[in-house]
Amino acid sequence: MAELLDDHPPFSTVPPAAGVTTPPDPSPPLDGTAPAPLDGTASPPLDETASAPLDEAARARALLAAQPVTEGHTELPESLDPEDLPPVRAPEVGAQLWSLHVEEDEGVVGTLRRIDSVRALVATCPEDLRLAHTSSELADARNCGRVAALLGPVGWSALGGSAATLRAYHALGVRAVNLTCFDRFARDAVREMNRIGLAVDLSGADPDTVRSALAVTRAPALLTRAAPEALPDDVLRLLGGNGAVLMVTVTEDPAAAADALDRVREVAGPRCVGVSRTTAPAVGYVPLFAELLRRGWTAQELVGLAHANATRALRETEFLSRTNRIRRAAA
Repeated sequence: MAELLDDHPPFSTVPPAAGVTTPPDPSPPLDGTAPAPLDGTASPPLDETASAPLDEAARARALLAAQPVTEGHTELPESLDPEDLPPVRAPEVGAQLWSLHVEEDEGVVGTLRRIDSVRALVATCPEDLRLAHTSSELADARNCGRVAALLGPVGWSALGGSAATLRAYHALGVRAVNLTCFDRFARDAVREMNRIGLAVDLSGADPDTVRSALAVTRAPALLTRAAPEALPDDVLRLLGGNGAVLMVTVTEDPAAAADALDRVREVAGPRCVGVSRTTAPAVGYVPLFAELLRRGWTAQELVGLAHANATRALRETEFLSRTNRIRRAAA
């Protein structure tokens, strides 16, 4: 990746051997063609871009071609009509967390219908989509040129106050649940999510709820639809200590998203940045990544933003769950 992003000098700086005279550079002709070679052969056409450094947009495009985005909280249409599939997305997307939020009165039944519709949707588009349940399956889908679809987050009201419902969602492939309040059940639910391998999504939670959840969870939290402006610096630092990933919605204004990401990077740390859905799929993520390059973000930080940070959080959640099962078996 370094060779895509670093500017290299176009000419060798090695000095000529002793005793060898370097011929003077011929003056370029006024018509814009290349100077005639000294051996009398025909001149090739002048390529004015051959030695020019890549601009930020080109560098961003090259990076995203190799490191596609994992998108948090992707909104799907209420009616998943097979005639409108696959869902519209930015061309740079390699994986998406598909929101399973339903109206509060729909509850568990509405969520189960939504999961069933998503599974049917993925089956309808095998050349475009692949359902993923683990971070490894996410990477496999991307390597096969498919967009990985991860189920979740599920809305908190769709749990019905039941840990059994939580486990049933996990068995159906859900990998994130959105916690928006904190009480005794929430505390027990967070521990159960750690045990079975469900990511705790704190999108929309108030600062006190975030503090309480982070005091319990041992796995990195996700904010699949983060609003950093609503969180004070002390909460951002707690999220940084947890290894959480704040996935910021990307709007038509790349500078606004870049401002939010700059704050997360500065206060929580570069491993805590991620992107949620974009409200302008046709524009995609290139303008944002180009803007961040202009602001001095490194290639490694941008790869983390694109997908590595979210993948790391999911992988650590899976690892904690496996560790818990091994300890129970050993006991």
